Amino acid sequence: MRFVFILALGALSACAPRTATVGPTPDTTAGAATASPSRDTTGALSIPNADPFRSTYQPIASRPTLIRNATIMTAVGPRIESGSILLRDGKIEAVGPSVQAPADALVIDGTGKFVTPGLIDVHSHLGVYASPGTDALSDGNEATNPVTAHVWAEHSVWPQDPQFPRVLAGGITTLQVLPGSANLIGGRSVVLKVVPARTVQEMKFPAAKYGLKMACGENPKRVYQSRGPSTRMGNVAGYRNAWIQAEQYRRRWDKWLADRNGDPPSRDLGNETLAEVLRGNILVHNHCYRGDEMAQMMDIADEFGYDIKSFHHGVEAYKVADMLARDSIAASVWADWGAFKMEALDGITANLPLIHNAGARAIVHSDDPSGAQRLNQEAAKGIAAGRAIGIDVSEDDALRWITMNAAWALDLDDRIGSLEPGKNADVVLWDGNPFSVYSRAEKVWVDGAMLFDRTDPTEAWRTDFELGFVPAARGGTR
Repeated sequence: MRFVFILALGALSACAPRTATVGPTPDTTAGAATASPSRDTTGALSIPNADPFRSTYQPIASRPTLIRNATIMTAVGPRIESGSILLRDGKIEAVGPSVQAPADALVIDGTGKFVTPGLIDVHSHLGVYASPGTDALSDGNEATNPVTAHVWAEHSVWPQDPQFPRVLAGGITTLQVLPGSANLIGGRSVVLKVVPARTVQEMKFPAAKYGLKMACGENPKRVYQSRGPSTRMGNVAGYRNAWIQAEQYRRRWDKWLADRNGDPPSRDLGNETLAEVLRGNILVHNHCYRGDEMAQMMDIADEFGYDIKSFHHGVEAYKVADMLARDSIAASVWADWGAFKMEALDGITANLPLIHNAGARAIVHSDDPSGAQRLNQEAAKGIAAGRAIGIDVSEDDALRWITMNAAWALDLDDRIGSLEPGKNADVVLWDGNPFSVYSRAEKVWVDGAMLFDRTDPTEAWRTDFELGFVPAARGGTR
C-alpha cells in the first residue's frame, strides 16, 4: 500500500525551553470520603466532558503474517534461534521454534535477521515541535505560568510532522509526546501510535493513560527568573502550592461524587489534571537531572500521596539508583548525553548499566527526533559502557530498555513491549543484530499492519508536507 500523508525533518529538542484542570476520584486517605465515583467503560471518571478528546484510532487492514527462521528476541525471556512468529488479526498469535502458517498467510523468510517488539520512546516532542522547526510550529512550551497543568500536548500535535515516518523507519511504533520543560508542571502528555493520520485522535493509543510532565532545576527557574520562581527553593514551593490546591479541589469533588447533592463544584482544568494524578489515573513523568533533586521530588510525592512513574533525562540517576529501585521509579535517560549545562555536569556513559545493575528500571529515551530513529544504537552504547566497567548487560536485557521497561512506564506493558501471544502485533524485522551499528529496521508492523518496508519504495509513508519530494531508494540511509 502507498501512504500519501506527510511529514519532514528537524524540530529542536523541546526540553530546551523556548524563550518566547479532570474531576476527581474519591480520596481514600484517613478522614476522606471512600465511595468511588461511577466510571465509563474506558475507566475514565463519569464527569461530563472530562475527556472529550477520545481516541478514534482504527487499526489498518492487515493480513496474517508468519516470519520464520529468524532470531526472535521476545523481551521477556531468552531469544529463540531460528524461530517463528505469527501475526493475525492485529495480535501476536504464536511465537516459538516452529509455528505453522495459515493458508492465507504472508510468509517472510527471516534467515540471518532478527525480530523484536516495536520500540517505544517515552520522551518525544514530535508533532509539538514539528519539522521544519519554525516559530510557527513551536508549540511545546506554554511558557506563560510556572504551573500549566491545564494544557494537553495533544492539542499541539501536528499529524503531518514529517518526523513521524522517520521514527517508524527506525523501529518506533509507540511514543509519548510530552510538553516541554519550561514549567514546574507543564501539562498532560499523550501516547501515540506511529501511524498515518489526519488528526491526533486517529493516532492516540486507545485507553492509554495520560502522563503529567513536571520539570526540576534550571529550566523553570531560568524561564521565570524575572517573576519567580528564580531559585530551586522557589521551584519546590511552587510544586507544593500546586498540590495543596489540587488536594482541596479533589476533596470538594470527592464529596460531591459520593453524595451527588446539589450542583457539582466548578471545574478547573489545571486542578482537574492534578486531581487525577492524586487518584493514580495520570502518570507522573518528571524531567530531573540531579540526584539530590530526584530525592526531593520523591519526598514531595510522599507528602501528597502520588507516585512518580519515571524520572526523565536523569543524568545523575546512577547516584540514586538504589532509591529508584526501592520506590519502583524508572529512569528514562540518554546513553551518553551530559555536561551540556551545569545540572548535567556529572553525566557519565555508564549511567544506564549502573541503573540496571541496581535493580531499577532503565529506559532509553530520545528527547530528539534524530536520536529517536536510533534508539537501538543508543541502547548498544549502554551495553558497551557497562562492559567497560565490568557490568555485563545482555542484549536481551538491553532490549527491555527500549521495549518492556518503556511499556511499563506508560502502564501499557499488558499490551505492548514484548513478543507474547495476545499482545498487540507491534513488531520489527531487522536486517541484522539490532545492536549493531550496521543494522536497520527492514519491516515494521503496527497492530499487524506492515507500515514500513525498506525493500519496497512504494510502501513509503510520506506526509503532505513532502508532496513533490522524490526520495532516494530505500536501500540508502533512513
